[in-house]
Amino acid sequence: MFNTKVKRNNGFNKYFLTFEVITILELMKKAYLFFFFCLIYCSKAEKNQLKPISVKDFKEFVNATGYETDAEKYGWSIVQVNVSDFEIVDGANWLKPDGKNPSLDSLPVTQVSYKDAVEYCKWANVSLPTYEQYWDLVSNDKRVIVSDNKYPISPVEKVNVVGNVWDITETINSNKVRLAGGSLFCSKDTCHGTQKDRELYVDKETGNIHIGFSVLTQ
Repeated sequence: MFNTKVKRNNGFNKYFLTFEVITILELMKKAYLFFFFCLIYCSKAEKNQLKPISVKDFKEFVNATGYETDAEKYGWSIVQVNVSDFEIVDGANWLKPDGKNPSLDSLPVTQVSYKDAVEYCKWANVSLPTYEQYWDLVSNDKRVIVSDNKYPISPVEKVNVVGNVWDITETINSNKVRLAGGSLFCSKDTCHGTQKDRELYVDKETGNIHIGFSVLTQ
């Protein structure tokens, strides 16, 4: 009989062990980086808020840039009278939404178009919400909803984002802009604007006394 002895290759074992340690460390490093970036991304996502743009906010933009809105260029805009009736009013714009009376700084800016909202966002380094983002974010707003034509347009800090004025949302590859949230003219028995499944679209140059916009902030 022959005695067979297995000669251990200590060098190979050390190399293999070192390779295993390095591999585990690399995996741990990648897992840590993945967790770190995920934490940052999730934190940012959770901090997203919807900020209604007020007359004061828009005034700062205009004063800084000299921007002229679509309604100012045309010399007229739409003034909603109730849920179904409207008028074309000369001189109606963001400064005088009804064409007569100056708006207050605390109120949401209105008589602005999608194009106007986009220009504001470029200047302020913010963005419009998509329709889905809008409804995801307003779900946490527990303030009173202005609708049913029971109130005038209210200061942005005092009422729910939903209601008060329609909000312009981001649109992609479309000539139409979907509005979200409804306005003070809406009710469950009329336009249903305060409901997510309501579909209302305008073109990119349309303004109205009850159309404004909100932006995503962090």
